[in-house]
Amino acid sequence: MLRNQAEALIRHERIETTVPKAKELRPFVERIITIAKRGLAGGDGNGRSLHARRLVLRDIQNRDVVAKLFDTIAPRFETRPGGYTRILRLRYRRGDSAEVAQIELVGSEYNPNAEAEKKAAAEKAKPKGVGGRLRAAAERLRGRKEADEAETDESSAKKTKPARPERGPKGGGKAQTHGKASQTRTPRKAGGS
Repeated sequence: MLRNQAEALIRHERIETTVPKAKELRPFVERIITIAKRGLAGGDGNGRSLHARRLVLRDIQNRDVVAKLFDTIAPRFETRPGGYTRILRLRYRRGDSAEVAQIELVGSEYNPNAEAEKKAAAEKAKPKGVGGRLRAAAERLRGRKEADEAETDESSAKKTKPARPERGPKGGGKAQTHGKASQTRTPRKAGGS
């Protein structure tokens, strides 16, 4: 379970788990990152990089995760002497009231929507031809024109809407009287008198 959590932490750069599991995971992951850093510092010339990869592959069998560790995560912590992870206590789990924490790599700029944001920015930055610029201008004008039409429709609807006749008390709208013509009938109290 510890190896699986370490793999998930390196892959996603933050995970949620219980506090005791996070406390056990922290030294395990930090040791793996330290091995990867030493492998990068040793270089390829004397075989330290290969040896470090094999040491990490003993604990984490997924080669893609190990490649991410050596390519992106270990260089990020090159100058940091230790303390690569952070534990943040979040809440108590509803089912068993266990304290849940988030363990993450320090300086993690991981954004799950990064690829979508990158694509959207690339589309906005695309140079448009004359036709694209004309279409965009026409859409802007059409939007203004539709907004103006909707505004005039609302104002004309307010002017032409007939006033509602005022309704009298319940019972057909006619006022009922008891002897005096100006009094309207009020409901009787329960219990009678």
